[in-house]
Amino acid sequence: MLDTGIAVLSVAGASIARMLTSLTPDEARRVILRAQGLLGAGARRGGVPAVLRRLGAVQLDTISVLARSHELIAYARLGPVAREKVEAAYWGGDAFEYWCHAACILPLGQWPLYAFRRRAFREREFRWHKVPSGVDKVLDRVRADGPLTTTDLGGAKNGGPWWDWSDVKIAVEWLLDIGEVVCTRRVGWRRVYDIAERAVPAPLLDTDLTDEECVARLAGTAGAALGIATRADLVDFLRLKGSHAAILDEALRSGATGLVPVHVAGWPATRARRTDRAAQGPAKAPNAWADPTALESEPRGHHRTTLLSPFDSLVWDRARTERVFGFNHRLEAYVPKDKRVHGYFTMPVLAGGRLIGRVDPAREGSTLVARHVSFEPGTTARPHIEAMTDALHSAAEWVGCTDVHIERVTPSTLRLP
Repeated sequence: MLDTGIAVLSVAGASIARMLTSLTPDEARRVILRAQGLLGAGARRGGVPAVLRRLGAVQLDTISVLARSHELIAYARLGPVAREKVEAAYWGGDAFEYWCHAACILPLGQWPLYAFRRRAFREREFRWHKVPSGVDKVLDRVRADGPLTTTDLGGAKNGGPWWDWSDVKIAVEWLLDIGEVVCTRRVGWRRVYDIAERAVPAPLLDTDLTDEECVARLAGTAGAALGIATRADLVDFLRLKGSHAAILDEALRSGATGLVPVHVAGWPATRARRTDRAAQGPAKAPNAWADPTALESEPRGHHRTTLLSPFDSLVWDRARTERVFGFNHRLEAYVPKDKRVHGYFTMPVLAGGRLIGRVDPAREGSTLVARHVSFEPGTTARPHIEAMTDALHSAAEWVGCTDVHIERVTPSTLRLP
């Protein structure tokens, strides 16, 4: 499967020999699907906790159509797992909520790795709002009476728009940012805050890592979750900026991330290759990074056929989704209704390792309503239509619907059963 050679990079005067692997776009895509738990039976072992460990981060979002996004992410990989089990696995004490790609559920073992971000928030002393006085009083209240929600603390809103937070809400969210309080569960979609000393085991709480160690280890985690990633993919996964992005670059050069350089045909060249082609050598110079264990064997097994949350880490990065699948993915929930092309909460449909189309779902009683079903060019053959139908009926059964109603199909000449 893999065309392998040796690349030798010089870092700080030392020569580091690494495996340089050349992959076709299809090979890279299959490696990515297996890494994401969407190819092969092995991905189902361990249930929801294993899904969280595999993905490294599961994004949260307030929108709920068929289900919350974090539930959909588990469903896409495991099939019709009970939603109660999904919630229990995420909020059962082995995970916490913090800022990764966005607000994400993260394995509790990653707590030390986000020290770099907690330090950055503390130095900044600003969120979306100016941090008010009285933060210490809020911390004392959580320490004395926690775990608590913002309602317990006095309320989240000042009475204006959604961003018009109360001082208590701003204070407790900043305490979350800097790691004084932790969210390890939600109740009615409200965060429950507790002090870090109670929520995080002492061995994790006492682990003190430098910014360089944090970024390098997290990049390795992101690389393992993505399978194969460009530098831009890793930056997007972890939302790195400025000095932290520079730390990533050095960690990739030195090998501190544990990732190995690869070349994927057709993927963009790296910035260094554009500016210094002679230094990079032949056309197969590395343009991406891979988890070495992902390259040890050829991905085989059954492909998942499923609806995907638009916040699934397989597709949350538009540029990467276009590069890997040739699929232009855009969430239109925040687009004015008259300007939407595909729909409010458009869910990509994965089948046979390809993104074959989209569904804009809704629910009316016990009926799953597909407001708009659209197929990608070249995916209107009978197997694709059957896969789309299977994805719709499986999702309907999972959320307790007994019927599926399709309102509109693109292209309009198609008829779905």
